[in-house]
Amino acid sequence: MLRPIFILALATWLPLLSSADAQTAASSSAMPRVIIPTARQTIPSRRTPVAPNGQLYPWRQNITATVFWIGEQPTQNNPVPNCKSSWDQNWMANYGGYDNPEPAARVANHNASDFRPKGFLPKLNPFYIALPYNDILRHGAHKPEAARVIPWFRRHNPEPGKTVLKGRWLQIYHGGRSCYAQWEDCGPFVTDDWNYVFGNSRPKNHNNKDAAIDISPAVRDYLDLQSGEKCHWRFVEDAQVPYGPWKKYGQQSPGVTADGTDFEAKRRYLEYLRKLRDQQYQQKSLNELQR
Repeated sequence: MLRPIFILALATWLPLLSSADAQTAASSSAMPRVIIPTARQTIPSRRTPVAPNGQLYPWRQNITATVFWIGEQPTQNNPVPNCKSSWDQNWMANYGGYDNPEPAARVANHNASDFRPKGFLPKLNPFYIALPYNDILRHGAHKPEAARVIPWFRRHNPEPGKTVLKGRWLQIYHGGRSCYAQWEDCGPFVTDDWNYVFGNSRPKNHNNKDAAIDISPAVRDYLDLQSGEKCHWRFVEDAQVPYGPWKKYGQQSPGVTADGTDFEAKRRYLEYLRKLRDQQYQQKSLNELQR
């Protein structure tokens, strides 16, 4: 039961909140918001830029996506093979095999929350992407601008030549749905376009309809996002990534301990309870909340 003092304060604040909501509705309704399933939120570093609308990182809007996959062989549109990545010389082996993009060779099931190749269980996250920038100049050295243009570079304080980009989370939005994926390679076509990746410029590449983000087959299937179509994307912090098929496989899976405790099952159950609690709370009227 809410205390009378809290009820009086709530009644005083409601008109002010309604006015503020009305002023910001036009700007905030255009793009999706990150849903944080837990009560705790990571406090951004002072060096991390905060957009005027309060969102941690700005959206890159109307970006042409192309599909690529681990194990892809060179073609006219993709001259570089994908058996290894910019940061992983054994990418295909570490993933567990060839990430066959053919629909008949894939599991793509929203009900089961499962998106992966049929032939094996991937050892890395099947939700991966490539962006056209590499922070590494050569072994033991970063590019001169890396510390200046990468928002989280100084926060990580990396060793010389150690990337701070590999594994970075993104939110990708298309067709009324969003998913999350990790940055695992560089491209398409260029690897020095920091003005687009971290700045406000449009992509410098003009091949393949100005393609500026490569997406994996799992991202394609989840969003129904085909090569040549547009999407929006932005960076997100680890704590802002909700549980989903993008956390089902790979190094972030807790697994089962020696005593038989299945932390992955517990995590899914807790996530279900949180969603159920939030749904019930949102359905309550103001009068019910004041009781």
